[in-house]
Amino acid sequence: MPAARLDIEYDGTRFAGWARQPGIRTVQAELERALAVVLGREVALTVAGRTDRGVHATGQVASHPGEPAGATSLNALLPADVAVRASAVAPDGFDARGDALSRTYRYRVLTRRTRSVFEHDRALWWPHRLDRDLLHACAAALPGTHDFRAFTPTETDHVRFRRVVYRARWDEQGDVLQFEIEADTFLRHMNRVLVGTMLEVAGGRRDPAAFEALLEGRPRREAGPTAPPHGLVLTGVRYPPDYPGQP
Repeated sequence: MPAARLDIEYDGTRFAGWARQPGIRTVQAELERALAVVLGREVALTVAGRTDRGVHATGQVASHPGEPAGATSLNALLPADVAVRASAVAPDGFDARGDALSRTYRYRVLTRRTRSVFEHDRALWWPHRLDRDLLHACAAALPGTHDFRAFTPTETDHVRFRRVVYRARWDEQGDVLQFEIEADTFLRHMNRVLVGTMLEVAGGRRDPAAFEALLEGRPRREAGPTAPPHGLVLTGVRYPPDYPGQP
């Protein structure tokens, strides 16, 4: 069946996440409303990675059956906090979720002593002690296949907790520390609990060896807090190299 691919960015601050919910403002609902107007029919989107309330995206990907709608026409109908970067024909049967090879997220931490007006809903303000070497040690432990049940809520629909992490690293840009991670798929809250736990290690409240032990499937209560959603951004989704739209 012919299919279309949408590349999307959004500011998650005023959205209750990606997934459509009755009577609640979501990214999916806004996009499907615009698609219905442009295409003249109801459209159900499949997304590469559902994001929670307050989480942002610069490289989200969604798909739907049928011919694509023009990005310009869609953006004319969309609110200012969501935009379609591209809308194009995809391979027949393209499924944004099922065909994805990996997803990449970035979590931003503002480390200066004073708060920022411009970063208050883009980065976690953290004016506390941080040992950068310990952050790097935690990130170095992540690549590979691990059991991440310690990094997702205890009450969950997940039945498989092993995930493959392809790369993970911390880097610094001015006052902002950024944690970037690419994996096949992610558990709910996984990135945010990873960040919350690594910040405990970097603050001297947890041993790096204890962090590594969590990757063996320890219970959720043994990991650290869940970092707030506003520092998290879905930055990209990777597909087979011959798919249209791939770098």
